[in-house]
Amino acid sequence: MQPVKADVICLHAKDGTVRPLRVRISDEDGQYQAYSIKECRDLSHQGARTMPDGLIVTNNTLNFECKINVFGREKTIRLYSNPPYLEWKMTHQ
Repeated sequence: MQPVKADVICLHAKDGTVRPLRVRISDEDGQYQAYSIKECRDLSHQGARTMPDGLIVTNNTLNFECKINVFGREKTIRLYSNPPYLEWKMTHQ
């Protein structure tokens, strides 16, 4: 599965943790769609490995499994970012 670039709004807590709150992606028509993240599980800093969607992550990759609501249906997405870069990528199941 090919990741897509995404705009992500995150909470950067004073303890240094990052938590995604909202994601925005462009649909097939080029229109932006924004979704609030309902649940989020931090899978970062667990060593280098291949994720279920085929992406390879390192110990430095910010990696989150999140749930969003799309047209009344719950959907699981994964968000990735490699600091110090500020670019986010998203895949979905």
